[in-house]
Amino acid sequence: MVNDISCRNFEKVNKILEKYDYKPSNLISIFQEVQEIYRYLPEEILVYISTAMGIAPSRIFGVATFYESFSLEPKGKNLIKVCDGTACHVRNSDKILSTTKEILNLKGDTKTTDDMLFTLDTVSCLGACGLAPVIVINDKVYGNMTPEKVRQLINDIKEASCNDQDS
Repeated sequence: MVNDISCRNFEKVNKILEKYDYKPSNLISIFQEVQEIYRYLPEEILVYISTAMGIAPSRIFGVATFYESFSLEPKGKNLIKVCDGTACHVRNSDKILSTTKEILNLKGDTKTTDDMLFTLDTVSCLGACGLAPVIVINDKVYGNMTPEKVRQLINDIKEASCNDQDS
């Protein structure tokens, strides 16, 4: 996880700003690329973008907070979205959510695991109602979920992550 914003990281941001010619009309694309690097939009980077582009910080933060796809909070390496739309809800998505929270040891409003491996979000609809209940992990859709399937998926990701670290 990147906590410190070094000169080298500002260089990455500068390359993104140059790619988009520092044009305010490209702000969303700039944010998307910055978020790909950090997995969120760090405040220090937003302030830097504001200064570099000559855009008021209020406008920068306004855009960053308006769109649900942007996050001002650090996200884990693996993003899990649990659908709680009508079709999923009537097919017990609440059990999928509670099981996922339990497996990840997330309490209360906490969304990201301490090891920064997972972030859990609940969404209104994932558009895969015929597969309800549905979760998405790292943009891959998993349908007809059960608590047991969630356990297996998360365990597989944890295992793969441990193997990646061993390499």
